[in-house]
Amino acid sequence: MIDVVALGEVMLRLDPGEGRISTTRTFHVWEGGGEYNVARGLRRCFGRRTAVVTALADNAVGRLVEDLILQGGVDTSLIRWVPDDGIGRTARNGLNFVERGFGIRGALGVSDRAHTAVSQLRKGDVDWDAVFAGGVRWFHTGGIFAGLSDTTIEVADEAMAAARRHGVTVSYDPNYRASLWADRGGPVRARECDLRLARHADVIVGALGLAGGHPGDTRFGADEVADALATVADLLPEVRVLATTLREVPSAGVNDWTSAAWSPQTGYVTGPSMPGLHVLDRIGSGDGFAAGLIHGLLDGAPLEQALAYGTAHGALVMTTPGDVSMASLAEVEALIAGGSARVRR
Repeated sequence: MIDVVALGEVMLRLDPGEGRISTTRTFHVWEGGGEYNVARGLRRCFGRRTAVVTALADNAVGRLVEDLILQGGVDTSLIRWVPDDGIGRTARNGLNFVERGFGIRGALGVSDRAHTAVSQLRKGDVDWDAVFAGGVRWFHTGGIFAGLSDTTIEVADEAMAAARRHGVTVSYDPNYRASLWADRGGPVRARECDLRLARHADVIVGALGLAGGHPGDTRFGADEVADALATVADLLPEVRVLATTLREVPSAGVNDWTSAAWSPQTGYVTGPSMPGLHVLDRIGSGDGFAAGLIHGLLDGAPLEQALAYGTAHGALVMTTPGDVSMASLAEVEALIAGGSARVRR
């Protein structure tokens, strides 16, 4: 039985390590994708049984992505395999080149994901009633998947509606990527999509992405977050939890990291504060936060405790390379309890 199902693209991440994309001669290979990273973190760190719904072109690159997913323990039985035409004319697998950044040089992502197999998913391609009939407890998707194409918006809508019919808790992360919307209506269209899909959700992760006029329109100071989340709650009267990470970036290698949330029962609450957090690779930290939050909520933990799981797990994700979590539950719980980086023998 699967606890959590995620819907999203899984790309092959190519990482030049400490170098630059434009000058490297070698890449380290990982898998990654906003929605998938949540399922992967829930499986590897928190022991939840998870699966990913995605599509891959059936060639050696697609099978490499599958192998990486299998190493992460995420169920692959819901992957849709698309025939390969030999050159990627009709469908291909996405690539994501990522520099970690250092000091004053920020992280850089260069994605190569047009015409991917998953971007061509359409309503009716997945039997969602069959997916959710087996006791799934939670469904997660987000704005990255929805932003891939006009058809993926419809697939996300179909999936979230089906999850609600089956009594499955639904979470959504707006997770705006300007590159996905550049020739498709920009941030205004992205906001329309987010609000359409967020109305199906019980839990919104990255909820500040729904505040302001459109994604990226407003940067909120610490004293403005509570009011911003209240504004989002007014837009989504049926939502159960709004949550967000809060980050200041003095440099690529040092971030101030915390979180906040709102629910009708608790009002506004804040997570642990981690100033001066040393960062190796920040990509995937928001997904790590989502995984920890979902774990806590699945356990019925108070919202403050769920926030602590998310904040600690997201922080630990930033201490290792790649998108995906390498943290253990023991490490997360030790960090929540005030643990240090001393050597353990």
